[in-house]
Amino acid sequence: MDLNLENITPEEYEEMKQNVFLATLENVKAWARSNSLWPLTFGLACCAIEMMGSGASHYDLDRFGTFFRTSPRQSDVMIVSGTVTKKMAPVLKRLYDQMPEPKWVIAMGSCATAGGPYINSYAVVKGVDQIVPVDVYIPGCPPNPAALIYGINKLQEKIRYEARTGKRVTNR
Repeated sequence: MDLNLENITPEEYEEMKQNVFLATLENVKAWARSNSLWPLTFGLACCAIEMMGSGASHYDLDRFGTFFRTSPRQSDVMIVSGTVTKKMAPVLKRLYDQMPEPKWVIAMGSCATAGGPYINSYAVVKGVDQIVPVDVYIPGCPPNPAALIYGINKLQEKIRYEARTGKRVTNR
């Protein structure tokens, strides 16, 4: 088939529309990033049990391309699940800073999002968004693995949206 688009017939043009995939490089990168998330597990309390359950065979996060990592240098998503104390806050910030760009954060559970039942304690951070920027909040005490999967799907949509628009959406 001739590459000159002026010399093609309408039938050839229709066939080309059905068989040629055109996309921008940013959209392809966003598709790859959103479908291969490597979260750093930062489980601090009971929500961590539900996070581990989401990686087990019944819910199987691997089918979404999500593979838990133990090193911040290999991660692009941090899932903070549980109560963040003021003593743990500098460690969380250091691990976030060690993650390569682009990076995202999921706050899982009411303790990570707003302090939970420990909101009146002097030793608890009233939401992880006071330390690092949070992209997705998952409410619940504790949220079940299906809620975490829903939150990961919302993060995937956000990653693709940011690639389409060229703007980083922040919740701060």
